[in-house]
Amino acid sequence: MTESFIKTKDGVDIFYKDWGTGQPLVFHHGWPLSSDDWDAQMVYFVNKGFRVIAHDRRGHGRSSQVSDGHDMEHYSADVAALVEHLDLRNSVHIGHSTGGGEAAAYVARHGKGRAGKLVMIGAVPPIMLKTENNPGGLPMEVFDGFRSALAANRAQFYLDVASGPFYGFNRPDAKVSQGLIQNWWRQGMMGSAKAHYDGIKAFSETDFTEDLKKIDVPTLIMHGDDDQIVPIADSALLAAKIVKNAELKVYKGYPHGMMSTEPEPLNADLLKFIQA
Repeated sequence: MTESFIKTKDGVDIFYKDWGTGQPLVFHHGWPLSSDDWDAQMVYFVNKGFRVIAHDRRGHGRSSQVSDGHDMEHYSADVAALVEHLDLRNSVHIGHSTGGGEAAAYVARHGKGRAGKLVMIGAVPPIMLKTENNPGGLPMEVFDGFRSALAANRAQFYLDVASGPFYGFNRPDAKVSQGLIQNWWRQGMMGSAKAHYDGIKAFSETDFTEDLKKIDVPTLIMHGDDDQIVPIADSALLAAKIVKNAELKVYKGYPHGMMSTEPEPLNADLLKFIQA
């Protein structure tokens, strides 16, 4: 097991998977999940001849349940430590939801000379919170509701999210997968309630605008237009205007967790972008 962890400068053990050889693809998971959320992508791409790497963010999954550092500054620095440890070059960073913000922050702040491409999927940038400069964002009451539900009964809250809006299973014509629901819940409950509580601020209040302006690698932005967790109008549609030469792909009717509900077409689109 020791070979699957790195220790950061502030003493946090970060768990990671590293499979295969070839061009490295680095996967950044969403809140409050783990690297296991990328199973459908990692198996696909390792079989296509790529080296696939995914880590559990601090406080999530199998990584240390530390009290502090649950913010984008530490998240992106932890990724930098992993990339340097593995000496990755020309890597493609692929992030979903909160992980999309983490991937963007890494590429902007630490990725010079190492990151080759960026993919943001259902990602939180530029900023989720409603502010004077972001009138289309979600009000603070939404995120306070997340915090209250997590603190009161995290297990039930996670079950409600997975069986409802995350995968669009609350839609009338949805094909509900109990396996996806249970796997989401399992991943969430593996992590630290403190990290997940603090992480709500990280994904909702971080303003990634300046990070997005610095990104100069080819970037693909993928988003479902029925995303009930990160509404497309205030995320992908804005981010695509800020990132230089970004390509935007909108998926009609797809939910926030579309990488799990619709892996085949999305993996094919990812492959096309990576190989371009």
